This record gives sequence, structure tokens and C-alpha cells, in this order.
Amino acid sequence: MANRTFVVGVGMTKFEKPGSREWEYPDMAKEAVGNALQDAGVAYDEIEMAYAGSMYGSMGQRALYETGMTGIPVMTVQNACATGSSALFLARQAVRGGLADCALALGMEKMKKGSLGAGMEGSKVTIIDHHLTSMTAGREWEMDKAPMPQMFGNAGREHMEKYGSTPDHYAWIGWKNHKHSVNNPYAQFQTEYSLDDVKNAPMIFDPLTKLQCSPTSDGAAAAVVVSERFVDEHDLWDQAVEIAGHHIATDTLESFADNSSIQVVGFGVSRLAARKAMDQAQVSIEDVDVIELHDCFSANELVTYEALGMAEVGEGHKLVDDQATTYGGRWVVNPSGGLISKGHPLGATGLAQCAELTWQLRGKAGNRQVDGARVALQHNIGLGSACAVAVYKPAT
Repeated sequence: MANRTFVVGVGMTKFEKPGSREWEYPDMAKEAVGNALQDAGVAYDEIEMAYAGSMYGSMGQRALYETGMTGIPVMTVQNACATGSSALFLARQAVRGGLADCALALGMEKMKKGSLGAGMEGSKVTIIDHHLTSMTAGREWEMDKAPMPQMFGNAGREHMEKYGSTPDHYAWIGWKNHKHSVNNPYAQFQTEYSLDDVKNAPMIFDPLTKLQCSPTSDGAAAAVVVSERFVDEHDLWDQAVEIAGHHIATDTLESFADNSSIQVVGFGVSRLAARKAMDQAQVSIEDVDVIELHDCFSANELVTYEALGMAEVGEGHKLVDDQATTYGGRWVVNPSGGLISKGHPLGATGLAQCAELTWQLRGKAGNRQVDGARVALQHNIGLGSACAVAVYKPAT
């Protein structure tokens, strides 16, 4: 029988504009891990194994040297934009399978300035070559545009053509997430914009303006994952949050079957991961109160509403019409500000989502707190494709 698994400590750095802070990845790792260990009340020598995620070459062993050298197994994880959640998944698997009672998940990234995905076009074999082939079979490809805004922008265009969403729906999502981040001291951006500001920002790829696109970022986040026995022995029940379900899904033939841009950017993968994680946690989307969703672009947030079952296919924009995904609505989506405003250091994103939801379920999210939050869901996707969905509940 699998062991129950709990997050007992989380920590992160503030997410920063690349180049705005003088630090290297071991510095950010030390800060995030130190915060997580302090939050857990756990010493580093109690960690039995560690999984450290980065997309751009940061090595787990080197990242942790400033925290401690205890001889434990340290594995470096790379899994596209789902890298941080993949490190968390592996830490949970180690505890769930009885290989450890206390494991560390770390995600970090030191990025370059510029558009996400810029410079990927020249290679014949890339993590997204199948996705580009499928998308360009269905739509004209604009060589002067960065690939990621174009791919997710095309998903938005397809939704508008098929189902009647409008640019205003996508702009509202950008407005919402920037508004949420005003209360997040860890967010890269903490400025509140008007809806007109979002709509009139520079166009990156129609319908996506700059304020609807996640930035590149530097930063790190970490979580301490433990067994029920560890929680008991250290009397951590008051702060423990259970990972009740966690699943990672990858592409199926559905992703490329009909050259749908919505499928190419991960609709089917998200739906599969969500169903598996919620089944494992024995919840439905109607049980969920708060969601951290991978809003790399506002179009992805809207189509993912449908993939998670929050709306029927083709009706995600109706949640925007009803303002159902902000405070006072049916769900609060991205109380942290999401990737759009909190920032998106690729390896750290999934663990920053874990941190936010842990704080929410503890009732410790300050001015971002979602009243009465009892069940939380995390969605983290990377094209290539890997989608991680986790369900969290307060420990009982």
C-alpha cells in the first residue's frame, strides 16, 4: 500500500527580471531551500534525497553545496516547463514508495532576457518539433514571430473561430492575474493595470498583448515532502498539507491527430493529467476551491478551464463573462498572479505553485487568501509535452 505524502515546508525567492539581481543559481537555491527548511522546522541532514529541476543546465549537486554536503542522492530533473512539478512528483514518489521519509524538491532557473522560446527555430530536432509540424500543417507560420507566443496565440485564434471567444476575454485574464499579483511580495510584477492598459499594450501575437504573456525570470522555489510517519514523529500536523493526487501525462496521438492548435498546446494532456490526479485524490473539479494554473499566455488559461472540466468544451470564455475565476467567483485561479505576473523561471514555476497552494490551505496567504479554501489544484505544463496536475488537501 502506498504511503501518504505531505508537504511540510515551502520556500521561494522573489522572482526577478533576468539580469536585475547579481546572483547565480546556487545563491537562489540556497535562499529557496533555506526558506523551505525553516518553514518545515527540518534540518538539511534530515533530507534523505533531493530532486533539483532546471531547464537550462543548473546542476542539482552544485545548487545544494551551499546548503549542505551530506552525501545524499541528488538527481537533476529536466522536463520542459513542467520541470519543477516533475521534481516534486519524483520526491513524492520516493516517499510514497517507501524509499525515503523526507525528500526535497527544488526548482531553479537563471534565464536570458527576451521572449520565451526565442532562438529555437534553427534546430531540426527540438522538444517541440512534432508540435511545430502539426501546427504549421493547420496554420500559416510567421517566421518573424517568437514560437511560444505564436503557438499559444494560435490556440486562442482557433478558440475564437470555433467557439466565439474574443480578444477581450483573453485580455481580462491578463488583467485578473496582474491584479492578483499586487498582493504577492514574491511576484516579478506587482503593478495593477486597467483592462484598457492590458488591451492596449504592445501586440506580441494577436490576440496576445505583452501584458498577457509570461516574462522570462530568474528565481527558485522548494518544498519538503515527507511521510505520515515523519509528520507524526516531528509533530507537524498543524502545518502539513497532503498531496492527495499527483499525475504527469505526456502526449498521445490526440495531440497531433487533426492539427488543432488547442490540442498541440496541451489540451488533451492537461485533461488526462487532471482526470488521473483528481481520481487519485477522490475529488472532482467541483470540490476544488483554488487553482494555480499554467497561464504562460492568457489563451492557455482559457482553454485549460475546459481541459480541467471547469467549463464544457467551447465555453471557457463564459467563465470570464461571469468573472467566475477570481475572488467572489466559483474558483480563484492564480491568486499568486500566475506566470503572467508572478513570473516564469521555468524550473521553479511548478514549485512556486506548490508553495502558493500550501500557503492557501494553511490560511497563511495574507491578502491573497481565498476564504475557506479546503481543496487546491495545481496545473503545470511544458510543451514537448509534459503536464503535471496535483491535488492538495489540509492534513487530517
